[in-house]
Amino acid sequence: MTPKKVAAVVTEYRKTSHADVILRNILTGYPGGARPNLELVSVFTDQVPKTDMSRDLAKKHGFKICDTIAEALTLGGKTLAVDGVISIGEHGKYPTNDKGQQLYPRRRFFEEICKVFEDTKKSVPVFNDKHLAATWDDAKWMYDRSRKLFVPFLAGSSVPVTWRKPNLVLPKDCEITGAIQLGYGPFEAYGFHALEGLQCMFERRKGGETGVKAVTCHPAKTMWEPVDKHEWTKSVLEAALKLVPAHAKGDIRELTAKNAGAGTFEVEYRDGLRAFVVILNGWMHDGEGSGGGFFFGCQRKGQEKPDACQYYLQEPDPYAHFAELTRAIESLINTGHTPYPVERTLLTTGILDAVMTSKHEKGKRIETPHLEVAYKPTEWGPAKGDVPKLDKK
Repeated sequence: MTPKKVAAVVTEYRKTSHADVILRNILTGYPGGARPNLELVSVFTDQVPKTDMSRDLAKKHGFKICDTIAEALTLGGKTLAVDGVISIGEHGKYPTNDKGQQLYPRRRFFEEICKVFEDTKKSVPVFNDKHLAATWDDAKWMYDRSRKLFVPFLAGSSVPVTWRKPNLVLPKDCEITGAIQLGYGPFEAYGFHALEGLQCMFERRKGGETGVKAVTCHPAKTMWEPVDKHEWTKSVLEAALKLVPAHAKGDIRELTAKNAGAGTFEVEYRDGLRAFVVILNGWMHDGEGSGGGFFFGCQRKGQEKPDACQYYLQEPDPYAHFAELTRAIESLINTGHTPYPVERTLLTTGILDAVMTSKHEKGKRIETPHLEVAYKPTEWGPAKGDVPKLDKK
C-alpha cells in the first residue's frame, strides 16, 4: 500500500518536543519496528531554536523544509499535494494572557491550512495536537470551519489512547453516579490531559454526552471542600489514590493545601451529574519513573466497588504513548474518518477555558451555556499489548 503523504505544521521541532515524539513514529517507525502507512513529505516550523532537529532530519529523511504553511501543503505548487496534515502547536516561546493561558498559534495554523483547502477546493484530514486553542471562541471557530470545509478533524491528548492499568473500558450506556480524575499541574498544560482522561470515560455514560452547565476552579486551600460534599466521592477517591505508585510522604490534604499549583476543577454536567479533576501538586510526583500522574475513578450504579485505573505514560524514551496517538492519526489519514469524536476535545477545550477563567476570578463559578456539546462515544479505546521497553541509550 502506498504511504499517505503528510505535511507537518509545528511551533518548534527539538528533542522530546511534541513534534519529535509524534513525527519520529512516521520517520523511523513505531517502538517494536512496525511502520505507519504515512510518509512525512514537508515540515513548516514557526520557530527555529538553537536545538532545532528539523533541518538535519530533512537531510536524512528527504522531507522538504518549507517557509510557509501553504508551501508545506502544496509543496510549492498550485494544488494540494498531501493526503493529511498534522498541526502541532505545542512548545516554543509564545506569550500568555492575563488568565495564564499560553497563546500557541493553533487557530492561526488552522486558518492557514484551511485557506489552502479553500483555494485548492479540496480538503484532507487534519490532526490538531492537544486542546484546540486557548480560548473557547477560537476553538469553536476552528470546529465550525472544519465542518464548513468538510475536513475530517481530530484533536486531543495522548491520555485517552494510552495503556490503562487495569485495562478499564466502561460499558456503553452505563449509569454513573460521579467520577474523579487525579492529575498534576500546571493547570492549563497538564490539566487538559486530566480533563481528556475524565471525558473519554465519562462520555460513555447513559445517554452519551450532552454538555457542561458550569465549571468552578477551587484553589488549594479549599480544594477538598467540594469533593467532601458528596457521599460517593470518598470510596472513588480512595480507589484512584491506591493506584498512585509514587507520592510525597505526609498528609495529602496538608501537602496540597500548601502548594499553589494544587486545586480542584468541579464540572457540572447538563444531565445533572458532577465530576472532579483533582490536581495533586505537592503530594503526587510529576510522573517521572512512575508511569505518569493521571488516574481515573468512578462509581457505577449497581456496582459494589468503584472502577479505577491509571493512564500509563511511558517516560522517558521512547514515549510509546505518543506512538499510540500516532496510530490514531494514521487511522484518520488513511480512512478519512475520525477514530473518535473531535467534539470530545471541543468540550474539554471549553471546560479548560472556563477553569482558567474561574481561577483568574478567584474561584468564581462560571456558567457555561455555550458548552452544549452533544456527541456519542466510539469504540476506539486504550492501547493494546505490552508497553514497549524503555530505551536505555
